[in-house]
Amino acid sequence: MARSGVALLLALPLAAFVGTTTSAAGAPLQVTFVGDSVAASISYVPAAQAQLRRGMRVRLDARVCRRLVQPSCSFEGSTPTTALQAVEGYGRSLGRVLIVNVGYNEPADGYGAGIDRVMRAALAQGAIGVVWVTLRETRKIYRSTNLAIETATKRWRQLVVADWNAYSGGKPWFGRDGLHLTETGAGALASFLRPYAWKAAGMKAR
Repeated sequence: MARSGVALLLALPLAAFVGTTTSAAGAPLQVTFVGDSVAASISYVPAAQAQLRRGMRVRLDARVCRRLVQPSCSFEGSTPTTALQAVEGYGRSLGRVLIVNVGYNEPADGYGAGIDRVMRAALAQGAIGVVWVTLRETRKIYRSTNLAIETATKRWRQLVVADWNAYSGGKPWFGRDGLHLTETGAGALASFLRPYAWKAAGMKAR
């Protein structure tokens, strides 16, 4: 694989466990990470996978053109499940924590209501916490989506916001569109999300 960037590979669908480790403190934390093509970059960078999997068993389900609850768009003849459909499809195997990184492929209208639907589904299937990743505000529409994410914390005490927009500001981790990640960016996203997953589970990071 060329190391010039990860974005060229993001057209490939995937749904796989990134890895499993154990520690003296107990069994690994089971996490499901539902995302779109931005999140998919972690799957192609071994160092990013290593960052994410320490003490956690992570299922990464990231698909190009995925949307939250509205029908997903199509890419090269393939239309992925929505984030809601993915969460519902995993049933009780979803795990203790759900990470959601979806929203770049859709308008902000209705996103807040979509958050509520995903939250209800995740909690009904045994998740005890949900990490919601903010979008990089390269377009005005993404600012509105991020506001919907922040507002949802007032309705859901189980919701933890991971402010990727603020954290990644000014960093050289992105391709030409300012959204899709280089290999360094994939590692940065993985490292950034780890403590949030533990926080959502009500546990100290290992």
